[in-house]
Amino acid sequence: MSPSPLISPAQLAAGAAGTPLLDPTARPVAPVLGVDLAEPADPAVLGAAVRRAEACDRLLVGVMGAAGAGVRTEVRLLAAALDMTLVDQGSQADDRPFVPVPDPTAALAEVEAAVTANPRTALVLAGLLRTTETLPVRDALDVESLAYSTLLGGAEFRRWLAARGPRPQPPPVPDPVLVARSGDELEVVLNRPTRRNAYDRHMRDALVEALHLAALDDTISRVVLTGSGPAFCSGGDLDEFGTAPDPVSAHLVRTRAGAGRLLHELRDRIQARVHGTCVGSGIELPAFAGTVLATPETTFRLPEVGMGLIPGAGGTVSIPRRIGRWRTLYLALTGSVLDSPTALAWGLVDALGAPSSG
Repeated sequence: MSPSPLISPAQLAAGAAGTPLLDPTARPVAPVLGVDLAEPADPAVLGAAVRRAEACDRLLVGVMGAAGAGVRTEVRLLAAALDMTLVDQGSQADDRPFVPVPDPTAALAEVEAAVTANPRTALVLAGLLRTTETLPVRDALDVESLAYSTLLGGAEFRRWLAARGPRPQPPPVPDPVLVARSGDELEVVLNRPTRRNAYDRHMRDALVEALHLAALDDTISRVVLTGSGPAFCSGGDLDEFGTAPDPVSAHLVRTRAGAGRLLHELRDRIQARVHGTCVGSGIELPAFAGTVLATPETTFRLPEVGMGLIPGAGGTVSIPRRIGRWRTLYLALTGSVLDSPTALAWGLVDALGAPSSG
């Protein structure tokens, strides 16, 4: 699949992205627009393009070849105003708005295909990431959860549920989280190894209980969060998806009884040690930690958009604060697998090391 033709910064500045987003059936029309950042433009035009981008309802994706220290300041400002900018993988592009990929044109086609498959979900996510970028963490978590609850009632999630079909609830394990104290250190181990530590309500409640213990005892100077078995956490337990009694109750559980707030409040004392496949909540939650260690073989993935949902365990808050909203959106839209060396270079993890004893 080839991407749609790119528009230039001058066309963006002139209002090319300002046509109505929704058709009479409320389906998004041309939800993604690619912007050619290699197209020459004078500073005044680029400044006008920034203002248009900041007010745009569409998902704007910049495309350019090399990006590095030589990129003009005005182009960097425009890239920051877009939802992401795809650049050649060999570029020295340390700025968070730039997403290094093997082939920017092919990556744009991949983004367009993902958005076309779930356009409402993708637009909600892009708008959410812009909205919560500068909010306090507690407020941002509330906004994420409200958006998630909205999507629970959406056609794209219902379509995914119908395709998945009915799923029986797995039996609970006796100890979904193991807790042990040694001196001033508390070890918290996710413990559903036969399901690769899929995050269900029992594990959530047990994890929250362990975190409350640390919050109430200031003699615990460090909390080490690990996972037993072959993976730290394979994400939310898919067998539970769609079982919430109603979206409002789901929102209150996620925010008032979830682990995200506590992990953020305890972040200076938390060291997360991740390994194996970390999917969805398997990276959303540890990303709150002050220190995240990963094995060299660890991989990370955000698959929720393909299900008609967004990261809902705090990932639209924790992950952008580590790698920026632009790279977070790219990972979430494409569902791309991120390897450990790239995760380290981007700041999603802080160091690579040997597997934990958990």
